[in-house]
Amino acid sequence: MKVNALVPMKGHSERVSGKNIKNFCDLPLFYYVIDTLLKSGFVGKVVVNTDSQEIKESVLKFFNTVIIIDRPQDICGDMVSMNDIITYDLKQVEGEHFIQTHATNPLLKTQTINAAVQEYFDNLSQFDSLFSVTKIKTRLYREDFSPINHNPSELIRTQDLPPIFSENSNFYIFSKHSFNKAGNKRIGLKPRMFEINELEAIDIDTSEEFELAEILYKKRKGVL
Repeated sequence: MKVNALVPMKGHSERVSGKNIKNFCDLPLFYYVIDTLLKSGFVGKVVVNTDSQEIKESVLKFFNTVIIIDRPQDICGDMVSMNDIITYDLKQVEGEHFIQTHATNPLLKTQTINAAVQEYFDNLSQFDSLFSVTKIKTRLYREDFSPINHNPSELIRTQDLPPIFSENSNFYIFSKHSFNKAGNKRIGLKPRMFEINELEAIDIDTSEEFELAEILYKKRKGVL
């Protein structure tokens, strides 16, 4: 079985201007995750939802098989929920199973996507969706200094702390059925977590993260 891939991209970004098409190691940032998806035997259609003509033209320049959905005005803007965009996309695209990811995950590997989709299908009898997480093993505090995952009076080693998992936004795998049943949410009522290491899972949201991701990508390719 295969999943269709949803890759939403808006033209405006608050902290890194034009982030989705910004030059990243000599190619637009979006290039890497779309290329990764297209190399997966588990991925059928790749669909880009965008409000930007520049993004639309740039994507089609590199990938002429990608389906473009022009984002309606009523779901444009920085405050629109991603679930609202997915709701619109699911009405436009045939198929039952989907993976949603972002252009801001350039270090995500095809092997990881393959493993996650396989795990999703292998466990559909128990779980209705799957999303990527990163394990955290460090001492965490709330703003009022109250501890979240440890007892300050018992200074145990951080590697011995019970793990906490961070939703890293690399990908979400779900079906139309689970999305609808959960009230139009990409994380279903019975989700399964899929762990990714923190370097592969970098999600670019700031200029510092952009720079770090470029360094890591170059190191992976043996450029550094």
